Amino acid sequence: MKPQQTIRRTVELEGRGLFTGEPVVVRLHPAPANSGLWFLRSDQPTPVRVPARVELVSKRARRTSLQNGTVSIETVEHCLSACAGLGIDNLEIELTGNELPVLDGSCLPLVELIQQAGISTQDVLREPYVIREVTRVVDGDMELVALPPLSASADTLDVLYELDYGDASPIGRQVYSFSCQPEDFVRQIAPARTFALEEEAEALRRGGLGTHLTYRDVVVFGKDGPIDNTLRFPDECVRHKILDLLGDLMLLGRFIVGRVHARKSGHALNHALVRALRESEQRMLVTALTRTAPKLDIHRVQRILPHRYPFLMVDRIVEIEGTQRAVGIKNVTINEEFFQGHYPGQPIMPGVLILEAMAQLGGILLSQHLEHTGKVAVLLSLDKVKFRRSVTPGDQLILEAETLRARANLGHVRTSARVGTEMAAQAEIKFMLTDAHED
Repeated sequence: MKPQQTIRRTVELEGRGLFTGEPVVVRLHPAPANSGLWFLRSDQPTPVRVPARVELVSKRARRTSLQNGTVSIETVEHCLSACAGLGIDNLEIELTGNELPVLDGSCLPLVELIQQAGISTQDVLREPYVIREVTRVVDGDMELVALPPLSASADTLDVLYELDYGDASPIGRQVYSFSCQPEDFVRQIAPARTFALEEEAEALRRGGLGTHLTYRDVVVFGKDGPIDNTLRFPDECVRHKILDLLGDLMLLGRFIVGRVHARKSGHALNHALVRALRESEQRMLVTALTRTAPKLDIHRVQRILPHRYPFLMVDRIVEIEGTQRAVGIKNVTINEEFFQGHYPGQPIMPGVLILEAMAQLGGILLSQHLEHTGKVAVLLSLDKVKFRRSVTPGDQLILEAETLRARANLGHVRTSARVGTEMAAQAEIKFMLTDAHED
């Protein structure tokens, strides 16, 4: 396992968005361990934070876009690819607009900006996602297959990409194999620029997108090859597709170890693979949880939480990662008192009690901070609450909490509740930490 990394100091650059053409300033800031990659729209009346997670992807053509409420971040894939290639785990990416700049059409300027800032090793180990089972997503003749690494000692992501525009196209068929190492990424992948066929570029212009660009700004292929431009590599197109793929895979929230074989995939299929990998991880987690001895049994849970029957909603803790993450279990049975009235003949666990279970797990996680020892987490606010499925007798709620911020008297956690691999509820919860008082 390698240590997590961020940058040493804040750096910035400016440019214009690829599709919108709007001017934007990008500032890269160091971020603490376990915080991940996230964007910050500082041009909003209240700055809006947008984590680089597949759950926030919104549907866009020819690019990857993230959305948090009404605030979006367009064309994030090149920036995320630079982080993937250089091994950056934690980074705050501040924007003064809604789209990252096109720059030269590659991610090389962002790579050079990160190198200018310097890379700092952190004291927390990286926990990569190791592909354990074959996972395949298909859309017509487009395909992505994720496979386990060839050896147990492997620590990289290996990509084989087949791009095929047909014999009649000036792009033709290109195949490239790449093992993601920083030095190789900087030389072989980062300089590869975005590209389009002439008819695609003209269609975008007619739609009001990319009207500020010339044929020298991006690689546009006419019938005889690039128009007013020169390729950096004979197979620059397939290299850029790998660049995009590496950026999109960072939406898993972790580095990936294993192999990915791609044929003609684009952003939408890349996102589908990330979702499929997450579902695969959830299936394995559910299997592991049924075989795992508790980290905290009910007796230790009761020493932390003041709740008692009938309002104690956490039966055991099965995973706890320091002060950052916890996974707990709530077994739902027909003997729960609330099922008598919610609803007779059709028992459904009230949503507020699912939230209560998630909040109680959040309180247990925050109690792991030394300064919170002996304190009680009192619910302060709920945000981004979503209910995805009903919970009924016989279900087992798998609760998960992740620390977003912890201070002496305040805590902020991201929580979720699943039944098997299906999401039941999600919420961000803020707590006030108060001293426990005896009656």
